[in-house]
Amino acid sequence: MDKFIPYGKQLIEDDDIQAVLEVLKSDFITQGKKIPEFEKALAEYCGSKYAVVFNSGTSALHGAYFATGLEKDDEFITTPITFVATSNAGLYLKAKPIFVDIEADTGNIDVSKIEEKITNKTKLISVVHYAGHPVNMEKIKQIAEKYNLKVVEDACHALGAMYKEEKIGSCKYCDATVFSFHPVKHITTGEGGAVLTNDEKVYEKLLMFRNHGITKDKNKLINTQEGDWYYEMQILGFNYRMTDIQASLGISQLKKLDRFIKKRREIAKIYNQAFKNIPYFDIPIEKEYAFHSYHLYPIRLKKDYKDKKADIFKALRDNGIGVQVHYIPVYWQPYYQKIGYEKGLCPKAEDFYQREISLPIFPAITDNDVNYVIQKTLEVFQKI
Repeated sequence: MDKFIPYGKQLIEDDDIQAVLEVLKSDFITQGKKIPEFEKALAEYCGSKYAVVFNSGTSALHGAYFATGLEKDDEFITTPITFVATSNAGLYLKAKPIFVDIEADTGNIDVSKIEEKITNKTKLISVVHYAGHPVNMEKIKQIAEKYNLKVVEDACHALGAMYKEEKIGSCKYCDATVFSFHPVKHITTGEGGAVLTNDEKVYEKLLMFRNHGITKDKNKLINTQEGDWYYEMQILGFNYRMTDIQASLGISQLKKLDRFIKKRREIAKIYNQAFKNIPYFDIPIEKEYAFHSYHLYPIRLKKDYKDKKADIFKALRDNGIGVQVHYIPVYWQPYYQKIGYEKGLCPKAEDFYQREISLPIFPAITDNDVNYVIQKTLEVFQKI
């Protein structure tokens, strides 16, 4: 195969490489000045008070759930159309995920179905801004306040997106927002993640959680009789720290985020024009309250093509288009089946999975490759 276009890919430029080289030549390559510099830049970009970076989006989710108070035997509400980490991070804390069905058009959690799943064990709502399209956060906040619940936004798809003119990550409607910096995301640090919050107590818990549960803050020490070397492990934390090497790349990438988002939206607009009103599949939508950041471009097969998904997927890949599927419903996974979840929980999510295919969309894609994707996609469907 001469050409293969992945569904997502990083864009690393010379200044990104130079930023990393500078750290590699410095005295501190793990826990130096670049970590707080990246955190400050992230918080300023999104409009939140605090940011704490982690070594992955998954560890950031784990930290966010812990810091907002999720504990053993609690329940938390989330969506099945997400990567398994959204749900797994709650299982790490021995809490129980309660899956709520989705909106068929956005792939986001159906806010109207949340209240019926709330019990006296519910402590948290974890929403996913699927593909970069924000959930209706005003309604989420209203429900959370009514039932005294915490809210975490899994915004691993949505850095740069906006809800009602507010940047995702401002934490106006939530207790914490989580981002991922995996290479297919809007910016990358290789692997990496972050939690943003406006709550000082959540912030302080996050700092300890990512660093083995340890604090050196003299104002927080239980035993104050020791010398300047002293530190205390006060909670059971983890080594979830990002390195200065990664943070330096993140700082450089963050400066380009608006350009990257603009490019993604331009590609989506070209796809929308090319695929408008065709009989094969539906294209993504953008609701009036949303500014879509297009981490993904998910198409949804129409009824007559749903049963042909495997053939369509294979044909697209055989033509060099590196499509992917986002996602298999989490509770369909063998582990979740083993612990008691059954198929049929969320019919719209299951139907969405059977229809969804993600086409390539990323800032480094060329105009020629975008046109190639359009041409080959139409050819494949015409032949099916």
